[in-house]
Amino acid sequence: MKSKVLIAIFSTFAVAMWSLPANAAAGAVYTLTNSSTGNAVMMFNRSADGHLSLGGTFSTGGMGTGVGLGTQGAVVLDASNRFLFAVNAASNTISTFSVAYNGLTLVGTTSSYGLNPVSLTSFGNMLYVLNAAGEVGNSDNIAGFTVDANGNLHNITYGVPLSAPSVGPAEISFNPEGNLLVVTEKATNNIDVFTLDSMGNITGMKVMMSAAETPYGFAFGKRDTLIVSDAVGGTANAGAVSSYFLAEDESHHTVTGSAGDHQSAPCWIAVTNDGLYAYITNTGSGTVSSYSVGYAGALMLMNQSAANVGSSSAPVDMAISNNSRSLYVLGPGTGVVKGYSINIDGSLSLETTMSSLPASASGLAAR
Repeated sequence: MKSKVLIAIFSTFAVAMWSLPANAAAGAVYTLTNSSTGNAVMMFNRSADGHLSLGGTFSTGGMGTGVGLGTQGAVVLDASNRFLFAVNAASNTISTFSVAYNGLTLVGTTSSYGLNPVSLTSFGNMLYVLNAAGEVGNSDNIAGFTVDANGNLHNITYGVPLSAPSVGPAEISFNPEGNLLVVTEKATNNIDVFTLDSMGNITGMKVMMSAAETPYGFAFGKRDTLIVSDAVGGTANAGAVSSYFLAEDESHHTVTGSAGDHQSAPCWIAVTNDGLYAYITNTGSGTVSSYSVGYAGALMLMNQSAANVGSSSAPVDMAISNNSRSLYVLGPGTGVVKGYSINIDGSLSLETTMSSLPASASGLAAR
């Protein structure tokens, strides 16, 4: 009986594989136009060697702001790469797309239950959004949803406040286990850590002081390590990166307080799947810095300019391919997405460039 089941599974897999076109892309990279006249997701097909080609543009059914969002996570994929979620900051909505090898299909748009949604995070069948109200009398907050089998969003909580009413929030993200939710606050130098139950409901909150000034984008490494970029108010050549240990019992602590990269305005972070290397875009310098990540989360600068995206490129969001072999960087200042191969020693080599993106482009996701 077991052999028959295995044969059936293999046959189904083989049929699915053979049904794909011979020139089907190995993956894709996505970014938002964030246009104020009609927001859309731009899709780039990713070949097996990391090169990109334009795959299409897909309307979100909402409006962007027409300028960069200044946050990480404006567009995200779920873990299975079945659904893609995007913010419509000017419409106060979230768009859900179903993902296929050759494009996207809009499932629908849902209220973000707040003003100016700027960052999203997905874990299992849960999705959370960060609303950066940005208006007097309205507070920055987060809202949570469950995602059903068809990609529809169902609200479970909303209006959850951050440490203060107006904090300049930069990103929201689940930890790898899905039991913690983190938000960085640029204006207060705080890092908010929310605890969650198995249903995605928030059960508590602890506010940590950042080890350095202006905590911005972040990413998780291995063994409960949180790696955060420190923009230091944009001071020239003063940028740094910090790391922290986060625990479910709230015994959070700093691992590396401030590892400088001698660049300006480090803002966005990506970490390889094995947790060994972290990359930081330096928006003010037009570069990407690389760090090695120790077993317990300690950071060491490898190369302050591992990649030169361009002096006026203003690099922001980054994304790493599923196979962790390619790093993609969005440079809205020059309207580019650049792709770099990640070498075995963590160094980067330019492999592809896509141009003619709008200056308002925000967010980057890859599969």
